[in-house]
Amino acid sequence: MATRIYLNGQWFFGSLALVLSIGFMTATASSDAATNAQNRAGWQLLQRGETGLVVAMRHAIAPGTGDPANFKLGDCSTQRNLSPQGRTQAKQIGAEFRNRNIKVSRVLSSQWCRCLETAKLLNLGKVEPFPALNSFFSNSSKKAGQTATIRKLILDNRNTKGAIILVTHQVNITAITDIVPQSGEAVILKSDGQGKIKIVGRIGGF
Repeated sequence: MATRIYLNGQWFFGSLALVLSIGFMTATASSDAATNAQNRAGWQLLQRGETGLVVAMRHAIAPGTGDPANFKLGDCSTQRNLSPQGRTQAKQIGAEFRNRNIKVSRVLSSQWCRCLETAKLLNLGKVEPFPALNSFFSNSSKKAGQTATIRKLILDNRNTKGAIILVTHQVNITAITDIVPQSGEAVILKSDGQGKIKIVGRIGGF
């Protein structure tokens, strides 16, 4: 017996498996289109060169979760690090900024090796280690203090020309935005001038 389903203004007929497959492909295409539109809007915002833009970026691809039990700050051999794919991804992100002539005023990074390496491979300027961007995945007691410091940084730079890049971790970005970014994805933030921080764009898909 043929099954039919109504999607995007059209009826589709066929076996249940075929109809479900068509529905999945249609939903995927719609999702991809929305992501592409979001990326275009984010890049255009950065290209316009508005003041006060802060790009909170999750480090590039580093397989795994958290860090080994013997984690030691400053010793990359004890940490979860970028994969070859992650290094390529970081270089691609930096190339996008340069190709689009986006002005970057500062590049700040977590002291974790995967973030520092991401920031350096972006090749967008001198990398400044910034402890407030460090992961608190294993120590949530640091969440409030570090998040407050990052929020203050964004508010204090509301009139800064050129984007400020913050290379950090998923938990840090989620604490400020409630967004769970993918590796290499960034959320663009800006002060509204009244003490609040707005999400004004996103870029990703590298």
